[in-house]
Amino acid sequence: MTQEQYQEAIDWLFVQMPNYQLDGQKAYKPGLDNITKLCAFFGNPQDKIKCIHIGGTNGKGSSSNMLASVLQEAGYKVGLYNSPHLIDFTERIKVNGKNCHKEFVFDFIQKLKNIPEDIRPSFFEFTTIMAFEYFHQQQADFALIEVGLGGRLDSTNIITPLVSAITNVQLDHQNILGDTIEEIAGEKAGIIKKNIPIISGDENEVVKNIIKEKAAQENAPFIDATLLHTEFISDLKGNYQQKNIRVVLAIVEELKKLQFTISEENLEAGLLNVHQNTGFIGRWFEFSKNPLTICDTGHNQAGLEYVFSQLNSIDKHKHVILGFVNDKKIDEVMSLLPENSEFYFAKPSVNRGRHPEDYENLLQEAKIFYKIFNSVQEAYLSAKERCTNEEMIFIGGSNFVVGDFLEKNLEISK
Repeated sequence: MTQEQYQEAIDWLFVQMPNYQLDGQKAYKPGLDNITKLCAFFGNPQDKIKCIHIGGTNGKGSSSNMLASVLQEAGYKVGLYNSPHLIDFTERIKVNGKNCHKEFVFDFIQKLKNIPEDIRPSFFEFTTIMAFEYFHQQQADFALIEVGLGGRLDSTNIITPLVSAITNVQLDHQNILGDTIEEIAGEKAGIIKKNIPIISGDENEVVKNIIKEKAAQENAPFIDATLLHTEFISDLKGNYQQKNIRVVLAIVEELKKLQFTISEENLEAGLLNVHQNTGFIGRWFEFSKNPLTICDTGHNQAGLEYVFSQLNSIDKHKHVILGFVNDKKIDEVMSLLPENSEFYFAKPSVNRGRHPEDYENLLQEAKIFYKIFNSVQEAYLSAKERCTNEEMIFIGGSNFVVGDFLEKNLEISK
């Protein structure tokens, strides 16, 4: 297999199939019928691996990567399924921090081209069965499965996990999941399975009660991670990570009840070496020190509130590069923008990327100093030229903005 053949296979996967990452709501295919048929066609690999299911609006990626790192420190072979990817498709499917083999992806896509005609999967369904099969082939001790979108109707919800977790519930994807916190919490609580422990990391009593009620209906033990107190810290920076650490600790406690061996030393080392053990980047990622350059993939209102609050706590003049996709409520973002900043708005490179000229009226109303760019890289180069070593650069607003930036600059920085 050549790199060209691999790229052609990936292009087929992206272009031929409905793809939420590229196309948004019109590619969203709720329900488990397709994934059920697809998994059956491949021999139900999801039933042959020990899964842990992690859902929530924010924190899924951080929590699953921290947990993977802890389990790796405990000597286990750990599969990790996250989405979306930032640079390369293979980031979505990892074992012990290593991206899945491109040869496997290429070969599996050839098999996907020959599935029965009555199965019409989406891009995410194809990727999900690919992850299940890879973890089974690699004989992973654990498969940490991140929910793609929502929970109840998400294709990952075909699994029967050892334990499930919901990190938190915030307003996001309202056009799909519902207009209220209550509706969205109900969708995310759909991952709760009969008799399977459920960890809740949300401090909102309304959310907590919805999860607790669903747990009671399913006779599932309910564990409130917000009641845990911990001194553990992580190399994943961002003040919000303390909430995710509590979720990870609660999951570990449930695994220990199932006779898995995980020590305090494993916990400490795992949380402190997430980047090294899993290769996870994107959450409060320090790209450079001079000038201080931070990336963060927080993209909904709650995520941006956390991120911008932390930016406000840094006493530096800021050059802030932001971009959004079409379904983003940009007026909500305008009210959150960090202080002491000048702004560089850019269009993410994906189909869903929104050009800043479309919302320039909101930028004018916000009375901020801003410039508009056609690409994230143009915005970054402009900010870098203006920024002194006493100032800082921030890149965010969307996974795709961070992905565009890292794709162009990560290798250069090494």
